[in-house]
Amino acid sequence: MNINAERLYASLTALGQIGAYSDPDSGVSGVRRLALTAADAQGRRHVVEQMKALGLEVTVDQIGNVFARRRGRDDGARPVMAGSHIDSVATAGRFDGCLGVLGALEVVHTLNDAKHVTRRPLVVAFFTEEEGSRFGTDMLGSAVATGRVPLERAWGLKDAAGLSVRAELEAIGFLGAQSVALAAPHAYVECHIEQGPTLKAAQQDIGVVTGVQAICWHELTLIGKSAHAGTTPMALRADPGVAASRINVKLRELVASGRYGTELRATMGQLRLEPGLVNVVPNRVTCTVDLRNPEEEILARALEELLGFYRQVATEEKITLTHRETARTPPVAFAQKVQELVAGAAKRRGLSSRAIVSGAGHDCQELARLCPAGMVFVPGEADGISHNPRELSTSEQCANGVNVLLDVLTALAEEEGR
Repeated sequence: MNINAERLYASLTALGQIGAYSDPDSGVSGVRRLALTAADAQGRRHVVEQMKALGLEVTVDQIGNVFARRRGRDDGARPVMAGSHIDSVATAGRFDGCLGVLGALEVVHTLNDAKHVTRRPLVVAFFTEEEGSRFGTDMLGSAVATGRVPLERAWGLKDAAGLSVRAELEAIGFLGAQSVALAAPHAYVECHIEQGPTLKAAQQDIGVVTGVQAICWHELTLIGKSAHAGTTPMALRADPGVAASRINVKLRELVASGRYGTELRATMGQLRLEPGLVNVVPNRVTCTVDLRNPEEEILARALEELLGFYRQVATEEKITLTHRETARTPPVAFAQKVQELVAGAAKRRGLSSRAIVSGAGHDCQELARLCPAGMVFVPGEADGISHNPRELSTSEQCANGVNVLLDVLTALAEEEGR
């Protein structure tokens, strides 16, 4: 069996038009579909309509995760699950997350066309607020479903405008009735764009994902004293803007020093100064830190040094600094069985493949707590750029990945046992 490449790409294009905007820098059409906004609600309804059109039974849980079930020959057996997310960052392309959801639906469509019923049921899922772009905690829906984040804590998270997750779920009509406690599937597989340049540079068709690196996010609040930019001597200032800048430079130094190997990643992605006036020393700065490494012990050592620097810079710049850990996930190894199925499916289809560690977080790492889990990566054009309107995987690249997904899901869904 082969999936319909044109149908898959048309589906990706149609969803990409929901929340579309024109990027002023590149002139390319991007996607802005932040979690639980009106655009996300429209995208959700669009995907749910496709699920129902394929004859799937759709349910929504209390954190807004959506599950669409296809019956199996042994319908009491634990299902095989596939999916991802459809929420986006504010400057997204059409593929991140969406390929996993729409690709899984294309698998179902292909099985329906072939009138093939798998032994185990198949479930296609999309999870709430995977990006963490609105409410500050990534993989939120899947983390709640697998028990890492309590529902009440997730419901209470608020965006920059003070709107809570629970209120916004109600507002868009996706505060479901189903319990968030997800019963362990037989397996979970997610197809995704790589979001990096490795596969394209190596001229490989498929990435066999071995796992996901450790991730830590901090939200920092730095408080100093507002002052006139022209009349206040430099020695008498308590400038949180300077402190934030020093932390940003420290992040680069942690990476460049070599003390933590070659795989440490460090980013200050948000920086907001208040009152934000050209002639006023700021009195308040909020910023974020994103630190990642494949090795938990290395990340922990880098964090220890960074926390010490927070204290140092607060003293030296005469400010107060508080930090809140908004995300912390350890490295996750994916199931060897799933990796072997992905590699084998690629080989049988004449596709090249290589093992790869994911630098980005994914819902799959949360599901790996419940069942054997793994991922199929496809390469991206434009040096694998992602979280950007120029994000692009070709129709052939997407079809290759979803054909591998088809083979892996059907193999898993024919396995014996409960």
